[in-house]
Amino acid sequence: MTTRVIVVDDQAMVRAGFAALLAAQSDIDVVGEAPDGAQGVELSRRTRPDVVLMDVRMPEMDGLEAARRLLTPPPGVTHRPRVLMLTTFDVDDYVYEALRAGASGFLLKDAPPADLISAVRVVASGDALLAPSVTRRLIADFARQRPAGRGKPALRLKALTERETEVLTLVARGRSNAEIAAELFLAEQTVKTHVSRVLTKLDLRDRAQAVVFAYESGLVAPGE
Repeated sequence: MTTRVIVVDDQAMVRAGFAALLAAQSDIDVVGEAPDGAQGVELSRRTRPDVVLMDVRMPEMDGLEAARRLLTPPPGVTHRPRVLMLTTFDVDDYVYEALRAGASGFLLKDAPPADLISAVRVVASGDALLAPSVTRRLIADFARQRPAGRGKPALRLKALTERETEVLTLVARGRSNAEIAAELFLAEQTVKTHVSRVLTKLDLRDRAQAVVFAYESGLVAPGE
C-alpha cells in the first residue's frame, strides 16, 4: 500500500529536499507541504496523510503544538496521522514533550536519506522509535531532571503481568522485538503480542509512549 505523507518545515529547501526524496519512492506519496505548524495542521485535516513529517522549531505554531493538535483532535475530527518529528539535539525538551503527546518518534535532520525513508515506513507500519537507543538516552536525560512518577503512573503498572512488565522494561531500554525475544527466550510473535497487551492495558498509543511511561512511572531509571 502507498503511504501518504506531508512535510512540515519552515525551511523551503529542506522541505523541498525531503519531499523530493520521499516522492521518488514507489510506495510513498507526498500529498502536500507546509511552512509552519498551523498550516501543517490545516493541510493534514484536508489531505488526511498517514504520516506527518514535522519540524520542531517553526514560526506561527511550532511542531510541538501542531503535534498536540493532530494527535488530540477536537470533537468531530476522527483522523489522527502518525507524527514523525524532525529535530537536532539542541531541542531535546521539545522532542520529549512531543513523545508524551503521542508522536511516534523523531529523526535527526542530518540523518542519511535512507534513514528518512526507513523512518517513514516504520512509522506508517505502526511501529515507533526509529533510533531506540538515541531516544532512550534523550528521555533518560529528562527523567534525571524530573522526579520518578508517583501515584497513577506507578499504580497502572499493577495491571501488567510479570512477563508484560519485563517486556515493557526492555522496550524502554531500546530493545527491538527480535532482541527482546532473544533475551527472554520467546518467539518474536509472542513478544509482539505482549507489547500489544501492554499498550492496551496502559492505554498507550505506541512504543514511544510506552518508553515515556516506563521512565515516568519509575519502572526504568536513568543510567540502568
